[in-house]
Amino acid sequence: MLVSRTRFQQLRALSSVAMVVPQIDNSSDFLSRVPHRKHPGILHMNMAHLPKEAQDAVQILLRRSAVRQLEEHVSSLNNYLWSRKRPPEDRELREKAMELEQKFKENTHFESDIHIYKKEEKLKNDVLCTLRKNTYHWQPLSYTEQLGLVYLAARFDGGFAAVSRVLQEIYQRVPEFSPQTLLDFGSGVGSVPWAAHGIWGNKLKEYMCIDSSASMNTLSELVLRGGSEKGQMHISGIYHRQFLPVSPKVQFDLVVSAYSLNELPNFAEREKNIQTLWRKTGGFLVLVENGTREGHQLLMEARDIVLKGGDKEVWDHRPACVFAPCPHQLECPKLAGSSQTPCNFVQQYQPLKLKWNPSVRWEKFSFLILSRGPVGENDRHWPRMVGPVLRRPRHVHCNTCCADGKLHHDIITPKRHGKDLYRCARNCEWGDRLPVIISNSSPDKAEYDEKEPAS
Repeated sequence: MLVSRTRFQQLRALSSVAMVVPQIDNSSDFLSRVPHRKHPGILHMNMAHLPKEAQDAVQILLRRSAVRQLEEHVSSLNNYLWSRKRPPEDRELREKAMELEQKFKENTHFESDIHIYKKEEKLKNDVLCTLRKNTYHWQPLSYTEQLGLVYLAARFDGGFAAVSRVLQEIYQRVPEFSPQTLLDFGSGVGSVPWAAHGIWGNKLKEYMCIDSSASMNTLSELVLRGGSEKGQMHISGIYHRQFLPVSPKVQFDLVVSAYSLNELPNFAEREKNIQTLWRKTGGFLVLVENGTREGHQLLMEARDIVLKGGDKEVWDHRPACVFAPCPHQLECPKLAGSSQTPCNFVQQYQPLKLKWNPSVRWEKFSFLILSRGPVGENDRHWPRMVGPVLRRPRHVHCNTCCADGKLHHDIITPKRHGKDLYRCARNCEWGDRLPVIISNSSPDKAEYDEKEPAS
C-alpha cells in the first residue's frame, strides 16, 4: 500500500512538472494600478446606447414613412439577413453538376442508339432540376427608399452596437491611435460614423461613406440631419459616395466594412474589394459580419486574402498583422475541425424605442481587425475568451483561443494558478482576453474538489 501511494505521488509530481500552467502576465505591473475587475484584458461593454440625436431622427423618419406593417417587414428582413449565405461560385456549380450527372448515369441504361438523345436530354433536365432544388439562390438586395427604412428600423441599433464594441477594442488597446480620417465601405444607414464619433469624437475630421444605393446614402444623411433635409449635420466632415475609389494614393487612418461582404456577388468581387480596402488602410482595417458560420467564413476568407498577399499593386509595404480577435496568424481552429463552428461574440444594447422591441437586446457578431505592422507586441499573445465564462465555486472554466493556434479549455483555480490569475479569469466575459503568458493545460479534476478558501 505504501509503495503504491509513493508511486502515485511520484507520477503526480512528474505530471505537474510536464504540464505548462498559465502564468499571470504582469510585465507592466498592471495589478498594482488597477483592481482585478478592471484588468487590461477586459474589453466588453456593459451596454451600447445609440445617441439620443440618432434615436430621435429615426423616430421622425419612421413616423413620416408610408411603410405599412413595419413590424412584419422588420422581422422578415432580420430573418433573411441572418440566414443569408454566400453566393455559389460557378466552379462549385459545375462540380456539383458533374457529380450529379455521374450519379444519374450509373442508374441509367441506354437500351439502343435511338433513345440516346432523349436519354441525354432527360439526364440534363434531371441535373438542372436537382441543382435548382439543392442550391442556395443568392440574389442582390436592391435598397429602395422603402426597404432602406425597413433596414433602418431593423439593423441600425444592432449594427451600431457591434461596431462600437469592435472599435472600442482599438481605442482601449492602442490609446495613442488617434484617427483623423475614416472610410466606411457599404455604409448603409450610417451606423459606423455614429459609432466612431462616439469613441473618438471631433478628432475624426473626415468620413468617406461608400454605398452603391443612392437611397441609403440619402437616408444616412437624413439621420445625421435629425430627420430633416434642412437640419444641421450632427457630425461634420461626412461625405457620401456611390463608388469605392480604387486609387491607392489616398489612405485612411481607419477603414471599416460592416455587414457588407455578403452583398458582393462572387469571390472575385470580394477579393478585388478587400484588396482595395487594404490598399487604402493606413492604420486599421475593421471587418464586421453576422455571427453565423457564413459571416465567420467570409471574414476568414478576407483574412487569407490580405495575409497571403498576391496584390500586384503594393504601395504601402508595411506587413499585414492580425490585431483581433485572433492572438495568432495561423489557421482558425474553429474551422479546422469537422464542426466548423463560427467564432462569434455578443454585445448588449438598448434597441430603438419601437413598440415591438424589448428594453434590451444582444447582437451576435463576428469581426476581424488587421493592422499595418505589428501593434501591441507585449500583449498580442494573450488568449481570447471564445465562449461564455463559467464561474463555479473555487474554479472558473475558460474556453480560449491561444497563440499556438489551438482552442483550450482551462480550469483556473486559486490554488494551482494563484489568486491574481483566478480573480482576473473570474472577472472576464465572452470576448475578453486573459492576461497570461500561456494557456494550454487544465488542472486535474481533483484540484477544485479540494477545500480552498473562497476569493
